[in-house]
Amino acid sequence: MIYKVFYQETKDRNPKIEQTRALHLEADSEVTARQLIEDHTPYNIEYIQLLEGNHLAYEQENADFKLMEF
Repeated sequence: MIYKVFYQETKDRNPKIEQTRALHLEADSEVTARQLIEDHTPYNIEYIQLLEGNHLAYEQENADFKLMEF
């Protein structure tokens, strides 16, 4: 399954909507996706969204769509 993870680049500052970033990740579950991010990055995870169907197709059309690998 492919997830879109919204995050802040650091846990040291208060989250600001203007600084929210997103990445795409393939994982078996939302729990696994969260664990991968926490183990390999200093990111502050805001939200993890499952992408499927038309929503996934729309995201894949975007030039910035890349799957993060660890």
